[in-house]
Amino acid sequence: MLEKIATICVYCGCGCGLFLHVEDGRIVGASPSPAHPVSRGRLCVKGWLAADFVHHPDRLKTPLVRKGGRMVRGSWDEVLSLTARRFKEIREESGPDALAVLTSAKGTNEENYLLAKLARAALKTNNVDHVARLCHAPSVAGLGFALGSGGMTNPIRSLLSSGAILVTGSNTTEQHPLVAAHILEAQSRGATLIVVDPRRTQMAQLADIHLAPRLGTDVSWTNGILNLIIDLGLVDEDFIIKRTEGFSALKDLVVQYTPVEVERITGIPSGDLEKAAVAFGEADRAAVVYAMGTTQHSCGTDNVLALANLVLATGNVGRDGTGIYPLRGHQNVQGACDMGALPSVYPGYQKVEDPAARERMEAAWGTDLPAEPGLTAVEMMEAAEEGRLKGVYISGENPMISYPDRDQVMRALSSLEFLAVADIFPTETTALADVVLPVASFAEKDGTFTSTERRVQRVRRAASPPGEARPEVEVAADLLRRLGVDADYASPEEVMAEISSVTPSYGGISYQRLGISGLSWPCPSRDHPGTEILHQGSFPIGRGRFSAVEQQELAEDLDYPLLLTTGRSLFHFHTGTMTRRTHLLDRERPKAAVDINPADAAALGVRSGTMVVVESATGSLEIEARLTEEVPVGTVYIPFHFAEAPANQLTARTLDPTSKIPGLKRTPVRIRRAE
Repeated sequence: MLEKIATICVYCGCGCGLFLHVEDGRIVGASPSPAHPVSRGRLCVKGWLAADFVHHPDRLKTPLVRKGGRMVRGSWDEVLSLTARRFKEIREESGPDALAVLTSAKGTNEENYLLAKLARAALKTNNVDHVARLCHAPSVAGLGFALGSGGMTNPIRSLLSSGAILVTGSNTTEQHPLVAAHILEAQSRGATLIVVDPRRTQMAQLADIHLAPRLGTDVSWTNGILNLIIDLGLVDEDFIIKRTEGFSALKDLVVQYTPVEVERITGIPSGDLEKAAVAFGEADRAAVVYAMGTTQHSCGTDNVLALANLVLATGNVGRDGTGIYPLRGHQNVQGACDMGALPSVYPGYQKVEDPAARERMEAAWGTDLPAEPGLTAVEMMEAAEEGRLKGVYISGENPMISYPDRDQVMRALSSLEFLAVADIFPTETTALADVVLPVASFAEKDGTFTSTERRVQRVRRAASPPGEARPEVEVAADLLRRLGVDADYASPEEVMAEISSVTPSYGGISYQRLGISGLSWPCPSRDHPGTEILHQGSFPIGRGRFSAVEQQELAEDLDYPLLLTTGRSLFHFHTGTMTRRTHLLDRERPKAAVDINPADAAALGVRSGTMVVVESATGSLEIEARLTEEVPVGTVYIPFHFAEAPANQLTARTLDPTSKIPGLKRTPVRIRRAE
């Protein structure tokens, strides 16, 4: 008998609702939920194939432990006892801050909550982080400062009411296809679509106005648009006076970003900048949509603050069709942040340095907690290489492919005294582990995900995990108990009950209330309907804050005359662990290539299909060349899914000083033909 189990897609942050089709205990297909507010009966190609990897023969099925230099089968009791014992020994010998936990944006809220609790309550360290550090840490910092919340201000469907939509740093049709569907539907209804992207992506080709700035010049063109909007008298003066602060200093700053000056810095023609400013400024309802092309810079927080300035100055906050939309890359990046899987905050973004917040969490968890913020993800790698970090638990992430400076990550993880990795497949990171914990995929467990639009939704078990694999909520609870912390949870639902009791914005969230559409936080009480549009009457910080951010000087390196940017393919997700084991997806994009403009290729003597060596100050890799006009002269592009040609072999660990995100989107490189 065929069953249809309602759940949420495992890939990007759109949070699309789908059904998994189950026959005789095996998942045989997936289909979209017609009633879901985001998917609306549609899915992208990855969504249609979302469960194809679940029964792949490569699945990790038994716990593994390293003995005599090789991995052998172990029992759950053996590997969990060993993990708890080694963590205790390291804590006693070197102190709690010699330990760290990396949680997973592919894990549920309940799993992330328990793993953050493991770090703080059991290991006694705030060294806990996850992949948000490499995607939207600048959104948490920048929007948190400007608006009082790092979350998307409006639901995705609100874009349908926009009169102008500015998309920047987002290859939306490939990275977030169902968001792109809403944007293009709004355009068909008359909205002006402005796309800012150095590459001529499909989204850029569909735009009414395409601005192609030089990599790393986002603050300049954003300030330039705002300067023009001020000159044209298109700011919302009433909104600025009543609901914001700091506009005068910003106004004095942006006056220097004239169209001529912006063209000199960014390469954007003055006339095109003016068209974009008029379209955005004159719209009754305008919205800004952005993703990692905005955040993954050493000035990522400044980029986000500049975009926040734009929506505040035009009064495009707190209404349908307006707002700012950071598009999360994983299906539960938002939720992992909400759960406190960050080194400076508890669940609900309560600061660990706040004595009152710390006292509340100590009372809830029945133990004392560390007061100082911990290390971020990239800082953990540096600390491990230097010998300060000695034991790490990694959940569902593959830093060997996704983190910058791959060689340094290899040295860091190899130097640890103890590394435990939980995952569903063998990866380049599990290969370095002392113990490997086989865990359930999204289709084999219960819990919740929180999508990019703050929508908390149910994930439902459709099949049993393979072999001895377990849901990680059970693994984390077992480790907590072995490390002396009460963790007597009968189900993930009980974990959510604890989450709602300590997280004000989740106070009204329960499994019984989520239904097919979920609930958007903040949802502070059991009778609260959830909050789809933030900041309608006020900001959590009182007034919205303008920030006078300036363009940073961009260093040029004559030894590396090209600029590399990285990103995703329509057919693959993150490090390819799941999509490269999905035959139909891997068939469409089976290998990596570096995109080169034909003019650059001619100067290098390179044709499509030629093998080339791409070199940076950090490393080098050999990869096939692909000639395309999609990248401008002087810029090259590599997707980062492929272990055979890992783009992060080339990227460096240059960090944004505020959010500590690495600058993955702008790396000086040079290219030569392979010998």
